[in-house]
Amino acid sequence: MNISQVAKASGLSARMIRHYEQIGLVPAPARSESGYRQYTQTDLHSLRFIHSAREMGFSMEQIAQLLMLWQDRSRSSSEVKRLAQQHLQELEQKIADLQAMRNTLADLANCCHGDDRPDCPIIESLASR
Repeated sequence: MNISQVAKASGLSARMIRHYEQIGLVPAPARSESGYRQYTQTDLHSLRFIHSAREMGFSMEQIAQLLMLWQDRSRSSSEVKRLAQQHLQELEQKIADLQAMRNTLADLANCCHGDDRPDCPIIESLASR
């Protein structure tokens, strides 16, 4: 497969595939005589794996670790679970942070009269931080 075919089949853009190659997340594929990248089914499976992991919000570092574990048939599932639990804790913290931001903004919006007067608690709060 060429890069456009593997991009379509994996759900990634050609640009992202080249980026993943550049940062070493996936190995550079073989090239045709004319210099075009030639991808295999194994490459496609790896790219789909990366796409799935990105959709779950894993970092590039975590994805690299997950890829190594996925390719290691003698891995311990406890290692995979540890990574997943670590990511879950990170997501829960982000959710808590977003909820706190939402609550603060909702309170400020409720305090703002939203009329023709120049005084605004939203602006005042942003300026005082």
